[in-house]
Amino acid sequence: MTIKTVSFDNLGGDNHGWLDAKHHFSFANYHDPKRMGVGSLRVWNDDAIKPGTGFPFHSHQDMEIITFVREGAITHEDSLGNKGRTKAGDVQVMSAGTGITHSEYNHEKDITRLFQIWIIPDEKGHTPRWDAREFPKGNNDDGLVPLASGRTTHADTDALLIHADAAVFGATMTAGQKVSHHLEAGRAIYIVPSKGAISIDETFIDTRDGAVITADGEDREVIIEADLDAELVIVDVLLN
Repeated sequence: MTIKTVSFDNLGGDNHGWLDAKHHFSFANYHDPKRMGVGSLRVWNDDAIKPGTGFPFHSHQDMEIITFVREGAITHEDSLGNKGRTKAGDVQVMSAGTGITHSEYNHEKDITRLFQIWIIPDEKGHTPRWDAREFPKGNNDDGLVPLASGRTTHADTDALLIHADAAVFGATMTAGQKVSHHLEAGRAIYIVPSKGAISIDETFIDTRDGAVITADGEDREVIIEADLDAELVIVDVLLN
């Protein structure tokens, strides 16, 4: 098993005033040929959006876009007629497919902080769609909760559908707690603690740092231990 980390301080990004964006992978004006994504995971943005501001209507095509709200709430509106407010701890999914136009605004009184994750779909031309879901808050004794997935193993769960051989998980952990993730050969996970800190195989991963873990040719059990009370988000993807 191989673990490679990147510290929050070494992420790319720009502060636009209304938006303070950090990029785990190359995005917009930030380009690093060594950080172009992991498998089909192409974008992981760590955004802080000031009150009364947001992204005006703009278009996407052929991308699975997952938004995990860390603090505050984000209000979505799109060309399909969908409208919805996604609050902290919850997740929304937009399959851009053949094309969709949408806006995302912070109509709250405080800064909204979120992760926006882009995953390349299994094929082009899916029907555009949007969905959102509330997820249980507080410590979860069941470990990792699938938030969004296109994997058959999660077909009977409450995970939101994405059109990709990938899955997004969330977990809230107390200090000292351990959770396990079965990582199949040929796959990788990218993990970010949105709060607190964790360790994997004696590798320390601090708040908002990123880490990619690969199985190196055989199935692995990835044991995640919370060094502090922690909230984390994981994406599991096929490498090829």
